[in-house]
Amino acid sequence: MTIVMGLDQHRGQITADWIDTATGEVSRARVAPAHREPVRRFLHRFRGADLDVALEATTGWRFVVEEIRAVGGRAHLAEPAETAARRANKKRAKSDRADARHLRELLMLERLPESWIPPGHLLDVRARVRLRHTLVDQRGEWQQRVQAVLYHHGLPQRRELLIGANRAWLAELQLPDSAREQITVALQMIDALDAQAAPITAALRAYAKRQNGCRALMKHYGVGPLTAVTILAELGDARRFSSSRHAVRYAGLDITVYQSDQHRAPGHLSRQGPPALRWALYEAVQTARRSGSPDHAYYQQTCERIGGNRACLALARKLLKRSYHTLRELGEEALQPA
Repeated sequence: MTIVMGLDQHRGQITADWIDTATGEVSRARVAPAHREPVRRFLHRFRGADLDVALEATTGWRFVVEEIRAVGGRAHLAEPAETAARRANKKRAKSDRADARHLRELLMLERLPESWIPPGHLLDVRARVRLRHTLVDQRGEWQQRVQAVLYHHGLPQRRELLIGANRAWLAELQLPDSAREQITVALQMIDALDAQAAPITAALRAYAKRQNGCRALMKHYGVGPLTAVTILAELGDARRFSSSRHAVRYAGLDITVYQSDQHRAPGHLSRQGPPALRWALYEAVQTARRSGSPDHAYYQQTCERIGGNRACLALARKLLKRSYHTLRELGEEALQPA
């Protein structure tokens, strides 16, 4: 029995649409609630069948893929934006059943825009990398709030407010009670975020020093343990990209251009890829542009021609392309757990 199935997943329920290719019989079902046990019971009927299942790469796909594989099926993860774009422009009813059927039909026609499914250990590393990135982002937001309060009360801007003498200066400022309360809460939140991020940072650094792909990436000037593990976790298997340009596009570092006839809009970064990957590349660039770096001359020439910010982006693309080739040459070895 050969089964091709489409799943439209939501937090409350999952709609399934499948066809038995031998008989041509189409069936539908709804799994509710959309938890592991109901999904496991539903998929149990297909154990032993030649099963292919398409579902979108939205929140919650991981446990569904695990259950599909547990019954011997093959999961196909669809990129949501591309999947929606392949629906005809003609206006028609949109429902969960229609979405599940759309996924099933794309899979049957071999037109499903598939996303890569990382191995379980790499998914765990990616989750930890993104958690740290979120904590660092929130820390920066609270620090900006402190700067905003100081400016609101006419005080000069100081860099590195949370270090040494600057923090003591901050504590001695004469401020209204409301402003002092804002700063006190912000500093407490920053300290709490630092306490949460510290063990995660230490664990990621230790992992990078033991893992083959990360160790290979760290041979590039500017790439340290944290940036290496972030690049590996977010870029994944570089062999899935046919060229380094596709890796740049995946990272969201490509320039979008809209041109029609003689009109051309100025290009901007697409920013469609993982934010943590762009952060890691930007951090690596801050070291790679220094005077002792082999890329310093390239950075200087680009900076004089198009400015510092765009020169950093150009160098980030160069570092990403090098990382792509490094991981691609290592192949499967680059993805092995530490």
